[in-house]
Amino acid sequence: MRTLITGGAGFVGSHLCDRFLAEGHEVICVDNFITGRPTNIQHLRNDPDFQIIVHDASEPLFVDGLIDNVLHFASPASPVDYVKSPIQTLKIGSLGTHVALGIAKAHGARFLLASTSEVYGDPVVHPQTEDYWGNVNPVGERSMYDEAKRFAEAMTMAYHREHGVNTHIVRIFNTYGPRMRLDDGRVLPNFVGQALRGEPLTVYGEGQQTRSFCYVTDLVDGIFRLLFSDYHLPVNIGNPSEITILQFADEILKHTGSKSTIVKRPLPPDDPKQRKPNIGLAQKLLGWEPKIDRQEGLKLTLDYFRTKV
Repeated sequence: MRTLITGGAGFVGSHLCDRFLAEGHEVICVDNFITGRPTNIQHLRNDPDFQIIVHDASEPLFVDGLIDNVLHFASPASPVDYVKSPIQTLKIGSLGTHVALGIAKAHGARFLLASTSEVYGDPVVHPQTEDYWGNVNPVGERSMYDEAKRFAEAMTMAYHREHGVNTHIVRIFNTYGPRMRLDDGRVLPNFVGQALRGEPLTVYGEGQQTRSFCYVTDLVDGIFRLLFSDYHLPVNIGNPSEITILQFADEILKHTGSKSTIVKRPLPPDDPKQRKPNIGLAQKLLGWEPKIDRQEGLKLTLDYFRTKV
């Protein structure tokens, strides 16, 4: 098979490239390196089944030859990145999704959209199920990402219903692992970088907000299974093991052996108070559930981050 992955040089995208190559696919990676990094795919450069196209995925793209699968993962994915590039984030979620769906339609390919738990906003349903419509501020400081993904889901379903494209939507919850950037801005690389540098760990608010962290190879396995399923509505993929941010800070200090202190800062606007996936649908449809617990995953991730500080 021949698989095209937009955002293939990103954190999750590069792990997807690895998985599809390991499954015997030819892989076309499309990335303009706004947030993706050449180093994430450097180990693949000499693989004859791997091709890189440097391109802004929100602009038209024509690919020759057979395409069996299109995975749309191009987008800034952390608050630091999408607040810095709000218009580009909206364009990649709207125009970029349109371009990627057009490729899938033209080639008769399967299509999978990388959506996000951010479509649930600051949820009032907990844990979050796929039939929950969310609590999103459409004009808030995070709206460029939340609304881009919500629009992308709507366009994906429109292509499925109107054009019969074989579409799939994964709602990704907090994910971590090697190839994350230390300056990513999300809580795990923030804490790890601060701990390894001996700086205070920054906790926002009282630290009682919760997150659920999934190791990247577990996520990739769920995505792979979903792509080849017959299900078209959104599916949560994440690890339902929930922890408060304050507890997570203590966990990072323990794992790193850091003597850093914890400092508290005001909570950013629209920061979700709870985040935990209900994965019952993924378990039933895909036979999927996470295999790597947080302690094992943190060790693997810290081994990587220690080489980057």
